[in-house]
Amino acid sequence: MGRKISRRSFLKQVGKVSIASIVTGIIGHCYIKHIEPKWIEITHHPIHHPLIPPSFNNFRIIQFSDTHLGFHLDFDQFEKIIQTISNQFADCIIFSGDLVDNLLSFFEFEHVILLLSQLQAPFGKFAVYGNHDHGGWGTEKYADIMRTSGFTLLRNESVSIVNGSDEQITLTGIDEPILGKPDIEKAVKNNPTEQFTILISHAPDLADEVKNYPVHLQISGHTHGGQVQMPFVGPIITPPKGQKYTDGFYEITDNFSLYVNRGLGTTRLPYRFLSRPEITLFTLHNKN
Repeated sequence: MGRKISRRSFLKQVGKVSIASIVTGIIGHCYIKHIEPKWIEITHHPIHHPLIPPSFNNFRIIQFSDTHLGFHLDFDQFEKIIQTISNQFADCIIFSGDLVDNLLSFFEFEHVILLLSQLQAPFGKFAVYGNHDHGGWGTEKYADIMRTSGFTLLRNESVSIVNGSDEQITLTGIDEPILGKPDIEKAVKNNPTEQFTILISHAPDLADEVKNYPVHLQISGHTHGGQVQMPFVGPIITPPKGQKYTDGFYEITDNFSLYVNRGLGTTRLPYRFLSRPEITLFTLHNKN
């Protein structure tokens, strides 16, 4: 027969467990609210494709997304993000939407423009709409911010990026599907079919439609990687149009891939767990 535990000893053990649980909870809350949301990861991804012209070998494209300024990402953090992006010396910079969390109650436009204007890239800066960029009657406000900051805002349209040898790749941007009006057909109708094409869509799940068009790589944001992921389960909550494809690379067809960036800010809840904020650096390579 085992030794009986006195009531005093039992209460002492219960007290220790309770204190340990409280301390663990406090540390965990501190981590998911104050540490991981600011722990930016720069991910590096080579892109190999036979349609990438040889002169675009080692061409560097940086993507940032979903800053959600004004929720729990302040200007000190935003300034550090701008500096981190600048330090990568990319050839091209892409912002894939959701700049400000609520444009209806945000008025510090000049400060945003000042910081975004510091970003420089020899082949240009490009952006698309996210759903928060349309929200709060923000459609024109967002357009003014991005264009004044030197970004080309692509809304169901394409541009060619040309290097010194006249070889080209195509960059296509489409509107977001929740509050906007994406038109993939209009965006790509004049694109050369045998030219490497990158499509920017804030919402990743549009990849199931984009795959039917002459596009080779789609880059998206919107999901924040779920913000909170659980081991062996994955993202707990994902947004509309970002529920199928949530984080990282997906091979949609033999000739079409999707990359979903986890974004930099948070929305609704100021937490991240197993879903660090991300800046993505793509390096192009001719497969041949």
